[in-house]
Amino acid sequence: MGTALGERATLVQFSTAFCQPCRATRRTLADVAAMVDGVVHVEIDAEDRLALVRRLGIEKTPTVLVLDAGGRIVTRAAGAPRKADVIAALGRAV
Repeated sequence: MGTALGERATLVQFSTAFCQPCRATRRTLADVAAMVDGVVHVEIDAEDRLALVRRLGIEKTPTVLVLDAGGRIVTRAAGAPRKADVIAALGRAV
């Protein structure tokens, strides 16, 4: 991806420019990343990274991947997540 992973976990969000739920997802993930030490939020424009989107099987935006410290996908979900669900997914990653 070209971006540094979080020390404990990384929240990767695939978005598109006109995706309304992507805006809410951006706020939710940024809030969670700010609350939890060692967690970063990375947003990827799906239209700019089509090869990556295809390789990972991303079919809609927003799609969120939760990566552990080693960059392995622990959880993935499509659609705007609830903050509680993101926190629960982080619990499995750290």
